[in-house]
Amino acid sequence: MSISRHKLGAAIGHISQDESATDIMNCVVNESLLTAKVSTAIAGLKTVDLHSVKPLAMSFFRANSKMSLGSLKCKVKRKATMPLAIFKPFRVLAFGMSLTLCVAASEHALAFDPDAGVNRESGPFDLFKFGFSAYKNGRKDEAVEAYKYAAEKGHTGSRWALANMYAYGDGVAENDIEAFKMYRDIAEQGVEPGSEDTGYFVNALISLAGYYRRGIPKSPVTVDLSQARQLYFQAASTFGVAEAQFQLAKMLLAGEGGAVNVQQAKKWLNRARKGGHAGAMGVFGNVLFQEGQTARGLAFMTASLDHCAPKDCVWLQAMQEQAFSVATENDRRAAVQLSQNIGLKSAE
Repeated sequence: MSISRHKLGAAIGHISQDESATDIMNCVVNESLLTAKVSTAIAGLKTVDLHSVKPLAMSFFRANSKMSLGSLKCKVKRKATMPLAIFKPFRVLAFGMSLTLCVAASEHALAFDPDAGVNRESGPFDLFKFGFSAYKNGRKDEAVEAYKYAAEKGHTGSRWALANMYAYGDGVAENDIEAFKMYRDIAEQGVEPGSEDTGYFVNALISLAGYYRRGIPKSPVTVDLSQARQLYFQAASTFGVAEAQFQLAKMLLAGEGGAVNVQQAKKWLNRARKGGHAGAMGVFGNVLFQEGQTARGLAFMTASLDHCAPKDCVWLQAMQEQAFSVATENDRRAAVQLSQNIGLKSAE
């Protein structure tokens, strides 16, 4: 059964009206498009990536047996695991995820609605299903409780949802250490080819890379640019995630976590912009501009403004205007003409 993204949104009862290109990442479902924004609404998460669509969607369809998901085409070829080099010793975090969840379970918990049909002894998927339903309806305290119990029972999606809530202070007090431990636990588990947990694993890699890139103040998690670069590389190369490719390219350009490599950066930027990343298109254009390909580089920067999300348009426009101000009139005109034939996924 082929399901359009708007039918799916209607079934869920929510679909965002913000159709900014970089905010919507699509996964093919029987020739139809399933938006990541809709999946975000399902799980109550603020950020997802391309591979996050699959597990959330499959979870949703299990909860709605009258609908059929069809054949998702987001696959991996082999079991992926987090590199051994990432398993760094953290004395303060020695007990890791198991301790976190045990402590949480021992605290006074809110009672589930007696009519909900679930309790702490229910199966992990029933708890997960209850959790995202509670979140959607504004009962975030119940969502947190359900996710914790499901995570104790080994449900990866619940652990991931809970990690995101801690990372953003969404329904709980913001706690980057707790989020870091949960993401690390997911990454350490690895993922089998075709697993429904692929999205959670990839998202955990990217989230961990972000933590290593900036560190967590007053914690054992210090800045480690080499680890961040390695994690972005794994997500970029093995899973082809545009955001990971973009972040890896920026690190390569800046020499963060290793030597500067402009050619490699251009390769990853080009892949990311073909994967729908407007920011990558703009930065790719800026690199070309700096190399002397003035009109072509300015064309990419100009084209990126037609596809960027509001939060990215600010810095992309500033970058484009700076380049435009120093370009010749002939280069400006050529760039405007070229930009009309450049799309996010075009071969140009």
